[in-house]
Amino acid sequence: MNTGLVVDDERWMREALRLAESVMYITAPNPRVACLVVRGEHLLASGATQRAGGPHAEVMALRQAAEQDIDVSGATVYVTLEPCSHFGRTPPCVDALIAARPARVVIAMSDPNPLVGGRGIAKLQAAGIAVTAGVCAHEALAVNPGFVARMARKTPWVWLKLAASLDGRIALPDGQSQWITGPAARADGHHWRARSCVVLTGAGTVLADNPQLNVRHVETARPPFKAIVDTRFEVDENARIFDGIPTWVFTCASKPEKASRLAAKNAQVVQLPPAGQRVDLQAMMRWLGEHDINEVHVEAGSRLSGALLQAQCVDELLLYMAPVLLGDGIGMARIDALQSLAQAQRFEFLDTKNVAPDIRIRARHIDHWNALLHVLRL
Repeated sequence: MNTGLVVDDERWMREALRLAESVMYITAPNPRVACLVVRGEHLLASGATQRAGGPHAEVMALRQAAEQDIDVSGATVYVTLEPCSHFGRTPPCVDALIAARPARVVIAMSDPNPLVGGRGIAKLQAAGIAVTAGVCAHEALAVNPGFVARMARKTPWVWLKLAASLDGRIALPDGQSQWITGPAARADGHHWRARSCVVLTGAGTVLADNPQLNVRHVETARPPFKAIVDTRFEVDENARIFDGIPTWVFTCASKPEKASRLAAKNAQVVQLPPAGQRVDLQAMMRWLGEHDINEVHVEAGSRLSGALLQAQCVDELLLYMAPVLLGDGIGMARIDALQSLAQAQRFEFLDTKNVAPDIRIRARHIDHWNALLHVLRL
């Protein structure tokens, strides 16, 4: 094995992944993808996927090279996701690469889309282009967990945002919670809203806090949709959440006149079957997957947070912890008592970050992550 080549591949692929992260907020429902064209130690051209319907990363990079009159034949192309091989909103990227005649294409991970699924790699190889796949694949998956989840299991990737005290309280016994964490933590949370496709909350939170749930601290040309879980359809029609940004209300109740009035505010009521005494949350996630939702950001009270966890709908925890003790109060999530430790859902810590005076902790559901790795054969 040429270890120098492996090191170079990883170095260039990590640069490509950083470029992919630069379009974090705009590509959905398409994945965030970047492409570099390299010859020796020189970067010839680069590009990243644009908004849905716009050019993909490979086309952007090749277009940049053409504008600068750069011949890319014989070069090495690094792309963070297998080039598409089907006609969607745009023509197949693999055809554009073949026409450019690179000597080699290095791919971070295969495309889980069944319309691609290895066909892009096979087409490159059939054209006589050498292909290396699986370079920085785990890092590439971390950039696009929602796209892979939607393709693989037909539901989005869901993270649950919590703001809590050191003793795990999100509110005082009377529900008072503004503000446990500081301004920096709240601003950091808007990055996670911005990268999601949907910001989800419960009717109880809308009633108690009347939040806007929009993105205010991050520039984004694609604001996320909003969604409310409201089993009995009790949400106030004049709540601030209904500000014109597309909003879904998931309910078990039928109130056609109220639904019609909300439609005038760009809100759609989605009636789902109940699971026990509330909306079937797994059915809701399947509905979101069918409507091209990759990632869901949840900001809710302890009841809905607990229900989502118990329904196995949460893939990641985003916990902002303040250096304060609140004593008796409302816990982070209402979860039924377990009969044994074997029943516990297991998460793994990803990172911690100081957002003074608080800290942010990320933890990922081990089984859910491993299932995506299995789909990608990693």
